[in-house]
Amino acid sequence: MKKLIIAALLIAGVSGFAQNNNDRPRRGDFSPEKRVERMTTQLGLDAKQQEQLKQLYAEQAKSRENQSGFSREQMQEERKKTEDKLKAILTPEQLKKWEATQAETRKRMGNRQGGGMGDRPERPQGGGDMEN
Repeated sequence: MKKLIIAALLIAGVSGFAQNNNDRPRRGDFSPEKRVERMTTQLGLDAKQQEQLKQLYAEQAKSRENQSGFSREQMQEERKKTEDKLKAILTPEQLKKWEATQAETRKRMGNRQGGGMGDRPERPQGGGDMEN
């Protein structure tokens, strides 16, 4: 009986420890500072560009907080506005690198999620392929 209780406590302790991963970095940290830091590393931003991007991403984050329940169209429009502002900040070489990174990310996300919407085969019309 003692062994059973000890084993149960040991399992509970180990599973609780395994689930407590607060010290691990969060996946996909999208804070304005982290985004600018990541882009600085990737694109070699100067101090002025870093400051401009911090402001841009801070505005974007604030806009998202203030407006809940974005429709898909509104989200796409917001993303387009942000990209237009971003294009004005980056040099042509940096923009080329950024666009390549974005394309690679979209490709990777599509592969991870089983393909993007454009990669899916069309469904047959007229009730599918069921036979009577």
